[in-house]
Amino acid sequence: MNLKDVLAALNPRWLDAGACLAGCLLPLSLAPFDLITSAFVSLSLLFLTTLHCSARRAAVRYYLYALGMYGVGTSWIYVSIHEFGGASAFLAALLVALFVAGISLPSLIQGYLFVHLTSKSSVGLLAVFVFAACWTTHEWLLTWLLTGFPWLFVGYSQLQTPLLGYASLSGVLAIGFVVALTSGLLGCLMVSSRLRLRLHAGLMIVAIWLAGVWLTSIEFTQRERTISVSLVQGNIDQAVKWRREMVQPIINTYLALTEPEWGRDVIIWPEAAITVFRGRAGKLLQHLDVKAEGSASTLILGIPDRDDAGNFMNAAIGLGAADSEYFKRRLVPFGEYVPMEELLRGLIGFFNLPMSHNKVGAAIQPPMQIGSAWLGMSICYEVVYPDLVRSNETVPGILATISNDSWFGNSIGPLQHFQMARMRAVENGRFMLRSTNNGMTAIIDQRGNVQTSLPQFEAGVLRGYADIRTGQTPFAKMGHLPLIMLLFMIFTISFIQHYRDSASDRSDAPDAPI
Repeated sequence: MNLKDVLAALNPRWLDAGACLAGCLLPLSLAPFDLITSAFVSLSLLFLTTLHCSARRAAVRYYLYALGMYGVGTSWIYVSIHEFGGASAFLAALLVALFVAGISLPSLIQGYLFVHLTSKSSVGLLAVFVFAACWTTHEWLLTWLLTGFPWLFVGYSQLQTPLLGYASLSGVLAIGFVVALTSGLLGCLMVSSRLRLRLHAGLMIVAIWLAGVWLTSIEFTQRERTISVSLVQGNIDQAVKWRREMVQPIINTYLALTEPEWGRDVIIWPEAAITVFRGRAGKLLQHLDVKAEGSASTLILGIPDRDDAGNFMNAAIGLGAADSEYFKRRLVPFGEYVPMEELLRGLIGFFNLPMSHNKVGAAIQPPMQIGSAWLGMSICYEVVYPDLVRSNETVPGILATISNDSWFGNSIGPLQHFQMARMRAVENGRFMLRSTNNGMTAIIDQRGNVQTSLPQFEAGVLRGYADIRTGQTPFAKMGHLPLIMLLFMIFTISFIQHYRDSASDRSDAPDAPI
C-alpha cells in the first residue's frame, strides 16, 4: 500500500487535523525558530491532505491550516492587547482568536479553487503549478486587500538558502511560489506511482534550486561609495514612554547617546524618539540641526507631527546635512487608527492608544536626503509591504526603517519584523539601516546579511558602515508584475483544462433513457 492509498483510507477528520497541524508547522520555518525544512513539510502536507477530497472539504482544510498558521505565528498580538492595551487575559485571548478566525477566511476560497481546478484530473504537474499559484495569489492579496496583512509569508524562511535569489526577480512572493512549487513536487514524488511523473518532478526540483544558485550569484546593483552610520537605540520602556514627565528624560537619553557620534555621516534615532509634537519641539530641533550641520552629519529622527488640519501624523525628519521629511503611508490598524472607530473607540484601552488617531502621508513621496545621496524611508509596520518600500519618486541609494517594537514585548513579533526588513534589502539590492527603540537595531547588506546589530532591550549606539548603491534589481523596476503574469498564465491553462475535462465527462456520460 503506497502513501496515496494510506491517505485515501484515513478517516477524513484525521486529515482535517493533519491540515491544522501542517499550518502550525509553517511559523517554525520563520524567525526566531528558523527551521527551514518546516516550510516544505508544512506545504507538502497541505498539498497531500487536499489532493483527492471535494472542493468543499478542501476549503475547510485550508481554513484549518490557516488557523494553525496564524494561531502560532501571530500569538505576539496577545502581548500588545493584554500588556499595553489594558485588556484582561480572557478578553485579549478572545480578540486574538477573533483576529485569527477573520484573517484565515480567504483561505476558504484558496482551498476551494485549488481542488475545483484540479479535481477532474489525476495528480500531475498542472496540479502542482495550480497549488503554487493559489498559494502565491493568496499571499499577494494579503499585500493590499483591506490594507493588507503581509505577515508569515513562507518566502521569508529562505533567507539562508539558494532560493533567496528569486527575491531580486519578483520579491518574497516569488520565493513563496517556488517553495510551494517545490513542496507540491515533493508531494508528487511521495504519492505518484508513475515513474515518468516522478522523474519530471525530481528534475524540476533540481532545476528550481540550481536556478536559485545562479540568481544568487548575480549582482544587480553596484557600490558607489561607503558612509559611516550610527544607529541609536534608546530602550525606553513602553509603559512610561508617553507620560508627560518622561519627555525630558527621554530627550536627555538620546542626546547623551548621540554626543560622541557627531561627525558620522548618518545618525538615526528610532520611531517617535521624541515624544512631543514637532511644533512644540522647535528649540530642540533647531539645536540638533545646528549641531548636525556643524559636524557635517545628517540626523534622522522619528517624531509625531500634525498636518495643517491638526491631524496626527507619524513623521521622520532629516536635520543637518539634509533638510527633508517623510510621513508614514501605511498605518497599523488599532495602533495608529481604529477601524469602525465609532463602534470600538472607548470600549477598552487598546482601542484608545495614545497615537491611534493618525492620518496617512502622501502615497508617493521623495526619498530623504542624506548629503548628496537619497535614502528610502519606511516607518515600522511599513517595511513589511514589499511594493511600498520600492515606491519612491526617485531611486534611493540606501534604505532605512525606524521602528518601535516595544509594543510586542519579549515575543516572536519583533524578530519576525526584523526578518522582513532583511528581505526588503535583498529585493531592492540596497543596504538597510534599521534603528529601533529596543531592538533589533542593525545594519543589513544588500544580500540580507546582518553586518552588525545591537542586542534587544539594551540602550546603546550601533556604529558601522553602509554602502550607497546604484542600479536596480528587476523587482525594484517592475515589482510583482512578472509574477502576476505567470500566475495569470497558470490559471488560464488550468481553467481551459478544467473546461475540457468537464466537457469530456459530459460527452462520455450515457444517454438519458427515453
